[in-house]
Amino acid sequence: MDIKIDRPRSNCALTGRPFVAGETVYSALVREGGQIHRRDVCAAAWAGPAAATLAWWRALHTPATTHEPVTPVDVLLDLLEGLEGRDDDAPLRYLLALELVRRRVLRLVDAGPAVPSPGSLQLTCRRRDSTYDVAVVAPDRLADPGLEPRLAALLWPAEAA
Repeated sequence: MDIKIDRPRSNCALTGRPFVAGETVYSALVREGGQIHRRDVCAAAWAGPAAATLAWWRALHTPATTHEPVTPVDVLLDLLEGLEGRDDDAPLRYLLALELVRRRVLRLVDAGPAVPSPGSLQLTCRRRDSTYDVAVVAPDRLADPGLEPRLAALLWPAEAA
C-alpha cells in the first residue's frame, strides 16, 4: 500500500507565518477524514501532538533549493554519447550516467542469465530507444577534485556562471 504524504511546507500550518532558515519546526502526520496529512508547525505554536497524530518529529527548517535552469535531458544524453570512448572523461561519463539513472532517464538492462562485462554498466534509454555501455570507474579516479565542479556545470549551468 502506498501512502501519499504532503511535501514539507514553508509556512506554519497554525499561524501562517513563513519559516526562517534554521528555525525549529515540528512536523506531524495527522489522520483526517481517512487520509494522512502533514502539518508543519513553528516551535512557538506547537502545543504537542493532536489526538489523531500518527507520528511527529522536530527538525530545523531548510529552505528548498532550486537548481534552475537544469540542463535538458536531451542535452545530457548528447553529452553522454559524446564522451564515449574518451578515457580521460570516463569518470565524468560514469557519474553523468548515474545521474541519468537517478532521474529515471536511463535504466539498468536486466541481463538475465547472461553476465555483462564486469567493468561496465549496460543502460537503456526508452526516450532514444538506445543502449549505452558505460565503463565503471574505480573510486580513486572519482576522487579528482575537479570532477565535481565539471559535473555540476553540466547539470546546472546557471550556477557555474
